[in-house]
Amino acid sequence: MAAAIAGAVAAALLLPLLWPAVAVSAAGEGRRLHTLFSVECGDYFDWQAVGLLHSLRKAGQPGGVTRLLSCAPDQLASYRGLRIGHTLQVPSYSRHPRTGDWYPAINKPAGVVHWLEHSPEADNVDWVVILDADQIVRGPIIPWELGAEKGKPVAAYYGYLKGCDNILAQLHTAHPEFCDKVGGILIMHIDDLRALAPLWLSKTEEVRQDKSHWSTNITGDIYGMGWISEMYGYSFGAAEVGLRHKINDDIMIYPGYTPRIGTEPLILHYGLPFKVGNWSFSKLEHHEDGIVYDCNRLFPPPPFPREVEVMESDPNVKRALYLSIECINTLNEGLLLHHTSVGCPKPQWSKYLSFLKSKRFSELTKPKYWNSLKVENKLTVQHVALSKSRHPKTHTLFSTECSSYFDWQTVGLMHSFRVSGQPGNITRLLSCTDEELKNYKGRDLAPTHYVPSMNRHPLTGDWYPAINKPAAVLHWINHVQTDAEFIVILDADMIMRGPITPWEYGAKLGHPVSTPYDYLIGCDNILAKIHTRNPSACEKVGGVIIMHIDDLRRFAMLWLHKSEEVRADKDHYATNITGDIYASGWISEMYGYSFAAAELNLRHIIKSDILIYPGYVPLPGVNYKVFHYGLRFGVGDWSFDKADWRNADIVNTCWAKFPEPPDPSAITKGDQNARERDLLSIECGKALNKALYLHHKRRNCPRLSTTIGSISKKIEEVLTSNMDVTRQQAVERATDTVSRVHGSKRLARSSKMWIFAVWAISVVVFLLVISMFFSDRRRSASRSRASRSQKAHNL
Repeated sequence: MAAAIAGAVAAALLLPLLWPAVAVSAAGEGRRLHTLFSVECGDYFDWQAVGLLHSLRKAGQPGGVTRLLSCAPDQLASYRGLRIGHTLQVPSYSRHPRTGDWYPAINKPAGVVHWLEHSPEADNVDWVVILDADQIVRGPIIPWELGAEKGKPVAAYYGYLKGCDNILAQLHTAHPEFCDKVGGILIMHIDDLRALAPLWLSKTEEVRQDKSHWSTNITGDIYGMGWISEMYGYSFGAAEVGLRHKINDDIMIYPGYTPRIGTEPLILHYGLPFKVGNWSFSKLEHHEDGIVYDCNRLFPPPPFPREVEVMESDPNVKRALYLSIECINTLNEGLLLHHTSVGCPKPQWSKYLSFLKSKRFSELTKPKYWNSLKVENKLTVQHVALSKSRHPKTHTLFSTECSSYFDWQTVGLMHSFRVSGQPGNITRLLSCTDEELKNYKGRDLAPTHYVPSMNRHPLTGDWYPAINKPAAVLHWINHVQTDAEFIVILDADMIMRGPITPWEYGAKLGHPVSTPYDYLIGCDNILAKIHTRNPSACEKVGGVIIMHIDDLRRFAMLWLHKSEEVRADKDHYATNITGDIYASGWISEMYGYSFAAAELNLRHIIKSDILIYPGYVPLPGVNYKVFHYGLRFGVGDWSFDKADWRNADIVNTCWAKFPEPPDPSAITKGDQNARERDLLSIECGKALNKALYLHHKRRNCPRLSTTIGSISKKIEEVLTSNMDVTRQQAVERATDTVSRVHGSKRLARSSKMWIFAVWAISVVVFLLVISMFFSDRRRSASRSRASRSQKAHNL
């Protein structure tokens, strides 16, 4: 083991010396390459720098690497990390020397300008790669292989930079038409960088001072605090000098996101929290972490690859999980080698350390190489997705919150998505507060984009969780790169029965597809006249939405604003105005959607054959694609209401499920309409339970011991019988007068006392059965011993 560590350390120390030779062999004349990244004095950036530098060595990145270290004079005296990598100290701009503005992000362009003016390296370079410190590199980043040309840098897409499309670009660049929404990784010719860098810095200062245009609807910055001014400084500076980017969607990915099928990203950008199983990582939780200086301390290890193998059946989602563990494993490997290189004692053996030094891990993390043929198909200046498919690409979204209530809905929807044949990928938009995320157990239930919670409105203090839906869609649009042409938006309390495609229903630009929500009577009265300038275009739609991505980019912000506007209009909450039976403004988000669509004159193709509520009579011959189980429904003595399970942790309780609906064979053959209605209700209930069963099976929930297996079925029957009887007494009172109108959410609900009674009875029955079982065993044993004793006596 000692020899292995010594060999790894020697390789790590020798690789920087070999880089120039690698660069010479990899590049001919005019192909000298150098990599830059910017950091500040502090433990937070030190562990990131160790990880990035190690990954660059491991990936075989040609050319030199320089860490641009921004430190104030009073920081240097106590700073411990001067020996981390090849470093150029640059003046700190965190506190602007002229304006006094505190804005550390400006150190990036300021550091690049300083390097160009003061480093001899800049005079012996043809191409420059600029990275962020919080990245792991998986393979060599070579400009000419990625398609970079002089005047045409390569960069990743940052679609949330809305200011390229509005007054911000018009104010801050003479060529707003050249403004590209890019960032993350920058690959450009040194001559382009020399022309750009001074403008990058000055435009950053300019945008940072333009406080009157910091608002989210102008910049896309969700905090509205000018924090992304440096990104705009880059885009506006590049537009000013006429650089036209080749924008690449596949070179970089955030761990936790699912890569496109067939792509192999070269960069893992761990700027957002991510999770694999019960393990999670967020860089912000290690802001003051001196892990670089604590001998042999690593970040908590993620699951091993063999554990990931059984977590997910979808091969592409599984590949995303592998990328997540690769990111943190490479970071930990870099820390381990760094600790050894500075003289730390040999670490104690552990299974995890053995894995990091294994041939298996070496094989998994060997350098990835870019396919130059793929580049020709993927790179475009205008970020127009190319597709060989005869159908446009689609992506499905649904919105949830951090709670057990939404977790079991997520399990149901995700299972139905997998078996429905729905094309494209799916993303759960998860709205959570920081505090909620700390204890949240359901991160691995679906491919997830994390969103700040709007349950409690940050400005008004209004408690209105429904607003998370438009807020989450807006956040996703602004922060995620997608090549999908159409977006399908669902609710969590849905079960898919088949694919929902834009081509089947005729969706097109300017004409989304949706389902009828006839109870939105506010489209016909004063509500629409108050909240949209185009009330005649207001349409009563919701539930399932199929919208062109260009429409959604224009629409999402207005959807959120109109939801806030209707929610604030308490004078018009009345049922006779809104159709909301609770008269509490609860459906404000639905009106926000309709009014925003009317404002933009989006004219919906309204389809009544996509969605059905279980418990409703289906139209003859219609094959509905979605169950929306938002209302109580039942068949005979059995019923289901999602609200009854608001506080039940069904997902994390092994083998937990809902009461089984009747068998379809029990349905009478009388009224055909009632029969079809009941069969659909049964199908929905069974689909939820099947999804939960498969979820528990994937989690490797323990099975009952074979010793007591013979009585397990009887116990389950007794428990189920008692639960059904007790629930039925509550249901009979609650559902006799349920009205089947579209706007009714529920008329009654079982009381908490009945739920407590059910569980109390269940526990008592369970204990009685177990007691009887073991009593029988003891009596049998006693009789057996007595018999043997009698035989011995007779002998």
